[in-house]
Amino acid sequence: MDVGQSIIKNLELIGVDHVFGGSGQANASLMAALKASEKIKTVIVRNEQAASFMACGYAMFSDKLGVCFSTAGPGAFNLFSGLAVAYSDSLPVLAISGYASVAYQGKGALNETTGLNRTPDSQKMFASTTKQTYLIERPSQTCDVLEEAVNTAYEGRPGPVHIHIPKDIAMAQVPNFREIALKIHPVLPKPETIQAFADRLAKAIMYQEQIALLIGYGAIRSHAEQELLKLVEQFQIPFMTTMDAKGVLPENHPLSLGVYGTSGDPGANAYFDRAALILALGNSFAQNATFAFKPDLYDHKTLLHINIDRNEINKVYRADYAMISDIKPAIIGITAELAQTIRSVEPKQIEKKKWHDMPLNYTGAKIHPGEFVKILSRNLPENAIVLGDAGSHMLWLNCYLNLTKNQRYQNPGTFGPMASHTNGALGVKCANPDKVVISGSGDGCYLMAGFELLTAVQNNIPVIWVIFNNGEFNVIKKLLLNMSNEPAFMQFENPDYVMYANACGADGYRVEKLEDFEGVLQKALRSNKPTLIDMVVESEVYPPFNLT
Repeated sequence: MDVGQSIIKNLELIGVDHVFGGSGQANASLMAALKASEKIKTVIVRNEQAASFMACGYAMFSDKLGVCFSTAGPGAFNLFSGLAVAYSDSLPVLAISGYASVAYQGKGALNETTGLNRTPDSQKMFASTTKQTYLIERPSQTCDVLEEAVNTAYEGRPGPVHIHIPKDIAMAQVPNFREIALKIHPVLPKPETIQAFADRLAKAIMYQEQIALLIGYGAIRSHAEQELLKLVEQFQIPFMTTMDAKGVLPENHPLSLGVYGTSGDPGANAYFDRAALILALGNSFAQNATFAFKPDLYDHKTLLHINIDRNEINKVYRADYAMISDIKPAIIGITAELAQTIRSVEPKQIEKKKWHDMPLNYTGAKIHPGEFVKILSRNLPENAIVLGDAGSHMLWLNCYLNLTKNQRYQNPGTFGPMASHTNGALGVKCANPDKVVISGSGDGCYLMAGFELLTAVQNNIPVIWVIFNNGEFNVIKKLLLNMSNEPAFMQFENPDYVMYANACGADGYRVEKLEDFEGVLQKALRSNKPTLIDMVVESEVYPPFNLT
C-alpha cells in the first residue's frame, strides 16, 4: 500500500465519504487511490479554490472532516481562501497538496514551493492559514502524520490542517500501515464555574433582572439545540442569535427576539440595550455582532461568556464570568444547577419587532429583495439549509428569512469571501443529502465562481442557486455613495443565466415578477436537479444595515 492509498484507506475508516479537489501531476497517485475507493466519492472541481470552499461546506453542519486536495504550487495556492474560512469559522478541514519530488528540490522543479532558490515557501504560507501544516518526508511517517493532523483539526476549537506530500514519496510503499486513532474529546466545564454561572443566573431570575441569551455559531457546532430550548423554556429566558446562529432555535418561539447586531431585528437590539445580564454562548463578538466593536456595548451589563477557546475570552469585551467549554455540556450543567434553586418561573411576555414581520411598503416595478425572501421563507422545507454569500443579498436573507422548522442559515463568516457559498453549497449538500440546500448569491458573487454549476451537474449534486440580479456590486456601491457620492466601478453586465444553466445541463429560470417566484421555487424543489433561479431585483432599496 503506497502513501496515497494509506491516506485514503484511513479517511474511509473515519467516515469521510466525499473529498473535493483538482488534478495535477504532483497528486496523481492520490487520485489513483481515490479512483479505487468504493467508499469515497471524489468531486473534481474546475478551480481548487472551489474545492476548499466545498470542504468547508461539508464540515459546516456535520461532524465530518472536510477534505480537499490539489497538485503542487499554483493548485495548492488556490486552497488558501477556503482554509482561511475554515480557520476563522472553526471548521475541521484537511487539505492535502502535492510537493516537489525530494530528488528535485532546490533545482527549480515544476510547481516547486520549497522556498529554495527563488521558489515560494508553501510551508510558511500554509502555516499562516491552518492550525498546523505537515510535510511527509518518509513513507513511514504517513500514518503518524495523518493521525496527528486529523486530531489537531478536531482538538479544542476545530480548524484546518494541511499535509504536503512530495511526488516521489506519494508513490512509495508504506512499511508500517496502521489504522489511525481519533482522540476527540469535548471541552468540559469546571464544576465550580458551572456553579458560579448558575448562582449568578439564579440571582438575576429571582430579582427579575432583564436577562437574554446571545447565541452564537458555537452552539450549532456543539449540537446544543435541545439543551438550549430546555434552558430557555424552563427558566423563561428570552434569546437572540448572531447572524451565524440564525435558526438554531425556532424563530417563531414565544421567547425569540430574532437576530442581534448591525443588521439585527429592532426588537432584539432594543431588548439588548435594556438588558442587565447577557449570557453569550459560543460567541466571538464579531464586527457585525458588536456594531463595529462598539467600546461601551457591555457597559453597565453583567457579561457571562462561554466559549470553547480561551483566547476568545476578554478578546473584545471583558467578561464578568467566563467559562471554557463546549456549549452543550455547559448548558446541561447550568440547567441542572439552576433547577436546584429555581423551581418555577412565570411565563414571560416579550415585545417583538422583527424585520420579516414588517411590511415593506414598496411599489417599484422590479422585485424587492425582501419580498421574495419572505416567499422563500414560507416555502422552505423542514431542515432546509440556506447559505448567503457576501453582499447585500446576505443582509436581505438575514433580515427576512423566518426559520421555524429546524432550518439553518449561514453567512460567509468573519473572513467573508465573495462566492464562498456559491461553491460551498455543494459540500453542504454532499454532507446533508436529505436536506434542501439553497445558495443565495449576488450576481457579482455568482460570476466569480458559477462555473462549478458544471461540477454539480456532473456529480448530480442538486443545489438550488437563487441569484439576486441587480447588475452591480450593490452593498459596496451604497458604501461608496455614503462615503463620497461616487459609486466607482460598481456596474457590470450579466449573461443570460437561463441559457448558461441549460448549456451546463441544469434547470434555469428567470423571474421578473414577484408573483412568478413561488411557482418556480416549487418546481426547483421538486426537480431534485441543480437549478439556477435568476431573480431580477431592485437595486435602489437598502437592507437594514449600518453602512458607516
